[in-house]
Amino acid sequence: MDAELEKLVEAGKLPSKAAEKLDALKPGTFCLHKSWGFGRVAEWNLLLNQIVIDFTGKKGHPMQLQYAAENLTVIPAEHFLVRKASDLAATKKLAKDDPVALVRNILESLDGKATAQELSEWMVPDLFNETEWKRWWESARKHLKTSGAFSIPAKKTEPIQIRAEGISHADELIEAFNQARQPKEQVAALEQIVKFHQQFKEPEKQLQPVIAAVENVATRNQKLHPELTFELVVSRDDLLERFVQLKTTHIGLTLEKLIVDEERRLVSILPKIPAAKEKRVLQALPAALGDRWSARALQLMQATHGRMVAQIPHVFRDAGQHAELQEMLERSVREHSATSEMLVWLCAERNDWRELINPELLAAILSALEREQHSAPGRASKLQRLLMEDRQLFQDMFGNADVGLARDALRRLQLSPLFDELTKRSLLARIVKVFPDLENMIAGAQPQEKAALVVSWSSLEKRKAEYEELVKKKIPENIKEIALARSYGDLSENFEYKAAKQMQAVLARQRAELEQALQNARGTSFENPDTSRVSIGTIVSVRDKASRKQETYTILGAWDGNPDRHIISYQTAIGQALLGHKAGEVVALPNGEFEILSIEPAPVDIPAPEAVSEAEPASV
Repeated sequence: MDAELEKLVEAGKLPSKAAEKLDALKPGTFCLHKSWGFGRVAEWNLLLNQIVIDFTGKKGHPMQLQYAAENLTVIPAEHFLVRKASDLAATKKLAKDDPVALVRNILESLDGKATAQELSEWMVPDLFNETEWKRWWESARKHLKTSGAFSIPAKKTEPIQIRAEGISHADELIEAFNQARQPKEQVAALEQIVKFHQQFKEPEKQLQPVIAAVENVATRNQKLHPELTFELVVSRDDLLERFVQLKTTHIGLTLEKLIVDEERRLVSILPKIPAAKEKRVLQALPAALGDRWSARALQLMQATHGRMVAQIPHVFRDAGQHAELQEMLERSVREHSATSEMLVWLCAERNDWRELINPELLAAILSALEREQHSAPGRASKLQRLLMEDRQLFQDMFGNADVGLARDALRRLQLSPLFDELTKRSLLARIVKVFPDLENMIAGAQPQEKAALVVSWSSLEKRKAEYEELVKKKIPENIKEIALARSYGDLSENFEYKAAKQMQAVLARQRAELEQALQNARGTSFENPDTSRVSIGTIVSVRDKASRKQETYTILGAWDGNPDRHIISYQTAIGQALLGHKAGEVVALPNGEFEILSIEPAPVDIPAPEAVSEAEPASV
């Protein structure tokens, strides 16, 4: 012990235990303090009962001897902070040349574990700036996983640890799988095993039990949780592909057999599984379903979410059945049965489908938007944003079109209740840009002068109900939300207030649009229509002059379209083209020339009792 410290102990000015600790804190020694952090002992001043420390954030900080002995911890020369302070250049070089060694050094300095955030705090800004750190850490993390010497958690908030001696990464992965209790956890653990399959040196011994366990779980879950069964089977197949030594223990448990078993439920199952595995299932459709795979794939494309809509065309392309997909797309656009997801995809991929980008596509888009407005009024959909924001789309649709079709599209847009007046005029102007001669159709048009809409009593009652709910429920609720959000104060940073005010504008626009539509609507039951010619309330049978294929259209009111049942509004391009023509005449429709075979009356729309007495909406 230092002689001066011994004198202080003998004089009773310092406990011997404190003196022993201070003896290790000689000038030049590196230390840590729980509040001040990393520092270096600068000098002793025993006469003043002080030890002076140079901390990172405060140089020349004095401490009383007793306090210093109790609160300072000596750190060895191999500690990361000491290495960084002693030779920063060498530490930077180590980070570049051997990131695994550097991370090990930091973890050892932190009792064997640290989060990524803690690692960054020790390296930024001395070794890296923020951008350099992120780039370095992305690479270093891969090296750590490859080394097998570290336990790397899936969550960023959990600590990275030095793996105990004798425990390999492969053993750790198997242990994680064995400890997983829920199927979702087992799926995640199995994916990690597949990802680091190179770590397994004895796959048959290590992984054959995993295969058996996976297949048991998959079989048990097929009835109630088929999406988990699909995930497990796909991951199991990935593992079997990587190790020829591994064998299935359930001969009948194949992806193709699973598709056949769950064919009717695929439409609800596939959206629940990750995109990569969904793609694998779709790619297996031809092998699983044989000749009927394409029909099922087309049904899936017409009934599911946007992700699958984008993937299914690739399956058709790989199978060499591009023509069959094109036929379905042409039919769904022509009949206005294409879903919003299909239309968004088609517009985005239109360079590959130029023959489908024509005025009829706009009519299909408007029909899809009308269906969306009924099912989710007020919500701006992806399709609606695409129509308004993609300024090249109208040029592509009308660039090679006949002026008559452009005129029909203008008329359809003018009658549409989907858009506010400013948006509508912007869309009309895009058509006029392609056909300047049509400018007189919109020049000086006054929004208050709108043609009467012929609608069925049932559809009129639905619109009235929408209006009642809007006025009596949604708008009052929004007013309360605004008042409540305003009470939170600080409106400039008040997200709830901004959101409520935005919704107020949406609801006000909906109200104005509904009021205008209801004022212009004229209810009818389609009773006793004129069947000497095509009129509203008739069923028209037509035959394609080229293919001789027959189709039937029921022409009803402005709000009665149902493409799945071949019911079309008289405002559609097909409806407008047919109106006024007689049986035996040939009519040019957007999809070709058709001969009118017969005209029959449509079923009468029986009005509700209250509808009979209300030709005008009383609430407007």
